[in-house]
This record gives sequence, C-alpha cells and structure tokens, in this order.
Amino acid sequence: MDYYSDCVEKLENLRKRDDYTVLAFESSCDETAVAVTRGRKVLSSVISSQIEIHKRFGGVVPEIASRNHILAIGKITDEALAEAGITLKDVDVVAVTYGAGLLGALLVGVSYAKSLAYSLGVPLVAVNHIKGHMAANYISAPELEPPYICLLASGGHTYILEVNATDDMTVLGETQDDAVGEAFDKVARVLGLPYPGGPEIEKKAKEGKAVYALPRAYKGEKHLNFSYSGLKTAVINLVSNAKARGQEIDAADLAASFQKEAVGVLIDHTAEAVRRTGIKTVTLAGGVGANTALREGLVKAGEAAGARVLLPPKKLCTDNAAMIGVCAYEEIRAGAMPAKLDLDADPAL
Repeated sequence: MDYYSDCVEKLENLRKRDDYTVLAFESSCDETAVAVTRGRKVLSSVISSQIEIHKRFGGVVPEIASRNHILAIGKITDEALAEAGITLKDVDVVAVTYGAGLLGALLVGVSYAKSLAYSLGVPLVAVNHIKGHMAANYISAPELEPPYICLLASGGHTYILEVNATDDMTVLGETQDDAVGEAFDKVARVLGLPYPGGPEIEKKAKEGKAVYALPRAYKGEKHLNFSYSGLKTAVINLVSNAKARGQEIDAADLAASFQKEAVGVLIDHTAEAVRRTGIKTVTLAGGVGANTALREGLVKAGEAAGARVLLPPKKLCTDNAAMIGVCAYEEIRAGAMPAKLDLDADPAL
C-alpha cells in the first residue's frame, strides 16, 4: 500500500475516535506557530513572533518573514512536543495552514509539514487559515456546535458567516475592498503610530473622544457588506488637509473617531444578521477580534438581540497553531480526506 492510500485508511479509523493527537503548524504571516491538540483540547501552543523584527520596517516584509520561519520552525516544534509531553511517535495527524497568507511564509510551513507527515507515515490535513480562526471558538467554548453566526475580522479578511456545519457556510456579508485590519494598519501609519497598527489605534483611542465626523459606507443599504476604503481615505484626507493649512490634528481623537466607525459597522451588521437568520449564537474570530471596543460592543448588541455572544481569549484571536489543530479535528469529523504530497500553498485561498 502506498503512503496516500495508507493515510486514507488511517484517517477513516481516526474518525471513530476523538482522542488522537494532532501536530499543527501555522506560518501564514509573521508568526511561526506549532501546537499539539487532542480533540478540542490544546496540549501545547508555542509561537515565535516576528513583530520586533518587522516593526523597524513599519509592516511585514515577506522575504524576511519567510527566512525567519525557516530559522524558527524546527526549534518551536521541539518546544511544542516537549510542552505537550509527547514525542513524534505519538503524533497521529499533521495539520498545516496552506492558505491564505504570504506565499513564501506559507511554503515554509507546508513544506515542513509534508516532509514530517511523510516521514512519520501519518495523514496530512490541509487547513484554511480563515476556518482556523473560526475554530478558535471551539477551544474556548468546547460545547459550541452549529448553527451560529461568525464575525470574522482580521488583517486580510472581513466576513459575516452563517455556519450550519464545518462544510456548510454561507457568506452573509463581506468587505468590498479593504479588510478592517488592513484599514487599522493604514490609518495607524497616517497617524505616525508604530506597527502593528491595530493595538496602537486602540491604545491611542482610549486617550481621545470620537469628535471627528467620518463616513460609514452603505448606510441604509439592505445588504450586510462592508467597505473600508472610504473611511481610510477620509482619515488620510483629513490629516493631509490639516497639514496643508498648518493645523494640528488630535491623534487620540482621530483614532477614537476612526475606531468608532470601523468597529461600529461590524457590530451593527452582525446584530442585523442575528435578526435576519434567527440564529441566537454569535462567535468572533480574527486578529481584530482582540479589539476591546469591538468585543464590548458585540456583547452589548448581542444582549439587545437576545443572542449569546462567545468571545475567544485575545491570544486565540491572533495567529496561532492551536486553532489549526482544532480545525483539522473538525475537518476530519466532517469527512475531510488527507492532503496529498503535492499540496501547494495557496496565498489567495
């Protein structure tokens, strides 16, 4: 029997259990992450962050990110195994993010995971990064089962999803241009705040008041889509015009004004999704899900709509491999087949 056929048989046997061990890898951007999971339980989670490296450039430099993934991945794999109290012989499944993300960064994780799965003779499960973020909710709320509404807000994606099953999701709303996290980063640069921009905007906003009038796209529209290019451009123009006139902009007030509109539309559209679908459970996912104003506003709106709002810990909102391992478990439950050894990174997934 060849490697793939053997893995198909092994995965079919694993579907009957929930106590098998997954070694998971995440390298889609600037964090190298490795975790060991069992069902929805996290046995270990190790992250090597590159924030301090990329901070000097004002953002992630793809080539530098890829090189640092190569340097870190072997070391933190050993750390994750040791923290979980297992060895490679105990691994039943290898899981890896294969998209979306930076091509070179993804390739490091995919190549490492493929070679490791083959050498161990265990199934390889390819995980969609977006679905990985959603699966973080299963870690903090292991009782969670579909149907539920998921607000996914990150640096590269902004969606409202109706989740009826792991393999049955409907997009209720999505950004038509910039993702919300991308807008946070761009506005932070305009305000002279360091990378990463999202946490810096939130920090600065706490010092100010939302006194600047900024636009909100699609007011009065019946759909639940988003647009952040106009809001971002309004901030850029406001700052540019003020400089041309020799006027000063209060960075704290502008940060507060931007944040109010940026997260406000996320909250309002999610509450409307609850009303339209009648689904009374809401989850939050993605890096912007760590924003306190969004978290507090979503809970308040959920209570008003009679919905239960589940918030994963902030550390599970940002990139990590624990969510990838748990997502692989959910995919296996749903009938996913092993990935073949010709698996390639898909940055636009």
